[in-house]
Amino acid sequence: MENKKKRIGMALFGVLLCGVCVGILQKSSLGADPFTCFVSAFANLAHSTYGNIYPIVTGVLLVGVFFVERHYIGIATIFNLFGTGIMADLTVKLLDQMFVQPGMVIRILLLIVGVIFSSLAASLYFTADLGVSAYDAVSLIAANKYRLCAFRICRISTDLLCVATGFICAVVIGVGTVITALCMGPIIQWFNTHLSEPLLSKTGK
Repeated sequence: MENKKKRIGMALFGVLLCGVCVGILQKSSLGADPFTCFVSAFANLAHSTYGNIYPIVTGVLLVGVFFVERHYIGIATIFNLFGTGIMADLTVKLLDQMFVQPGMVIRILLLIVGVIFSSLAASLYFTADLGVSAYDAVSLIAANKYRLCAFRICRISTDLLCVATGFICAVVIGVGTVITALCMGPIIQWFNTHLSEPLLSKTGK
């Protein structure tokens, strides 16, 4: 029971932190994360908005995950679907009050904080194993089920594919996009090894 509570806490905290980090990265205005680029690409093609296309893209991915490796769908998946956007919006509103017109130094600091803590958030709810977002599940399935390559390489590959799709479809790509695409996979792997897995193993899975 203690272990179950710990897993739920890790999953929900990870999802909430992920939403906060999305807002932080948005406020930095230095480029969207890879999956946002991917969704925005389809929004551009459909002449629609990100908000309208996001549930469609995510829904299609979730259907694929359900049939291939459904154990990645859980409470964290559902909470991610409905809670991440709310936390992101609240974070942007708070940061708008704190930094009306942030200079480049503040924007760079926001980017660094966003990337590092986004990786921590993903690591926590990956390790809790109570479900992950549909996009996160893709690289996990490639690494853990099909053994295509190490997770960090799978994550970099899917991120680069998303960025390339966004670029082809006229989505604005910034330095933040490149940094998240190249760095988040290895950072998540580091947090898995040095924080999340040891934290969970204290009571055993």
